[in-house]
Amino acid sequence: MFPTVSHFLQYLFGINLPLPFNTFGVFVALAFIAGYWAFTKELKRKEALGVLHPFKKTVIVGQPATTSDLILNGLFGFIIGYKLVYAMVNYSLFVSDAQSILMSLKGNIIGGLFFAGLFSYWDYKEKEKNKLSKLKNVEVTVHPYQLMSNLIVWAAVWGFLGAKFFDNLEYWDDFIQHPIERLLSFSGLTFYGGLICGGAAVLIIAKRNGIKPLHMLDVGGPGMMLAYAVGRIGCHLAGDGDWGIVNNNPKPFSWLPDWLWSYKYPNNVVGEGIPIPGCSGKFCAELAQGVYPTPIYEVIICLILFAFLWKIRDKIKAPGLMFGIYMILNGIERFCIELIRVNSKYHVFGLSFTQAEMISTLLVVGGIVLSAYALRNKNKLA
Repeated sequence: MFPTVSHFLQYLFGINLPLPFNTFGVFVALAFIAGYWAFTKELKRKEALGVLHPFKKTVIVGQPATTSDLILNGLFGFIIGYKLVYAMVNYSLFVSDAQSILMSLKGNIIGGLFFAGLFSYWDYKEKEKNKLSKLKNVEVTVHPYQLMSNLIVWAAVWGFLGAKFFDNLEYWDDFIQHPIERLLSFSGLTFYGGLICGGAAVLIIAKRNGIKPLHMLDVGGPGMMLAYAVGRIGCHLAGDGDWGIVNNNPKPFSWLPDWLWSYKYPNNVVGEGIPIPGCSGKFCAELAQGVYPTPIYEVIICLILFAFLWKIRDKIKAPGLMFGIYMILNGIERFCIELIRVNSKYHVFGLSFTQAEMISTLLVVGGIVLSAYALRNKNKLA
């Protein structure tokens, strides 16, 4: 497998190019790009249909750089320079363990001060170019799709926090034993935690800018399905532990590739399993027995579901119905995958279930309720 981008490049082209990028992180970024594209397309489409409307916003033109502007830009520049220069000076360490540098207090003071001054100076000069002796209030038109840059940043921040929070709840015993390591780790992210918290942040910001929650939810349905599929590619390629239970059953079809039926995830990023003979370095473990490669199953299923949602979006008129359908499809997909996936289980009143099974069940029920509500009140909600 490909725990880092360097492993992927070496496999494809036979070149050894040390890069400080892990495969999972790259695909998380690609997932946000895919979601950004789908969200933007839907916002533009709904505006063209008259469902969403541009709004007016008053901005002040001609302001000079304030002290707080210079301080904030300087602080941001210091953080960038503090880490960037240290990473460049210690590039080998950065390539082998980027997380230990990014999530630690290690850094370069001189680099931080240089970039702090550079960022503050740049902000000062830019504001000086447009400074006016008399400030102007200018009314500008903002289209819904132009909110996406702001929405995607808040979705990323709150989505990450939510994914970490739900993951630590799911693996509570391990969190109690290693709280600092789990909090500072980039691995260990729960999709539903990110969906709930990131989605809530998007809805709040959209509502503040005049977009009704049901319309925003409908915009997000197809995009979230696509983003999830892209993110799961990273899970599979990196081997991040989101695999299935042991599968020693014979292949049902001879033409089916072995890795699509039962896979040992060699060189997995979490280092789980037994040593690989002849392998040296950081990622040299593979599972003792082949397991269901559930991430790739989810990639295939969710791409099909995205195509379905994208196809029917023009036919859906009732606000909230698209997201209701998304909730039902997403819940069913994840519940079925959980049946063959390794996961921590809760035991309540004699019942055994995973966190994802519980949330996916609630999603299906909630999706049915939302769809019924949308269809019954489509004229009132439009």
